[in-house]
Amino acid sequence: MSEETRKLVVLVTKGIESELSSVAFTIANGGITAGLQVYMFLTSTAIDLVRRNGQSMTQVAPLDPLAALIADFQKRGGVIWACTPCVKSRGYEQKDLLDGVVITGASVMHAEIKQGAATLSF
Repeated sequence: MSEETRKLVVLVTKGIESELSSVAFTIANGGITAGLQVYMFLTSTAIDLVRRNGQSMTQVAPLDPLAALIADFQKRGGVIWACTPCVKSRGYEQKDLLDGVVITGASVMHAEIKQGAATLSF
């Protein structure tokens, strides 16, 4: 596997209202386990997944609680990007989000894709 294909970008548009948010982080953690550098780009209602205490509202049995999935993802080197306009439209600021979350535009995601990152979308 070449260095370019050792990256995975996961685009997440579903928030705490959807079981797909837990599935996305479970698969992202699996990517890290498989040796990939994994980036999550959160848009739309997915922003609430990284709002402080937002992730504590979701658990999809038998998956781990969303808060644990996100903490594990970050602890293992996963990168979380939060769409700037989506954050602003909800009235959130950096202090409202989990530590380590980067508020940024889609250009960071596009840069990884241009370099050959695989992509998944939820």
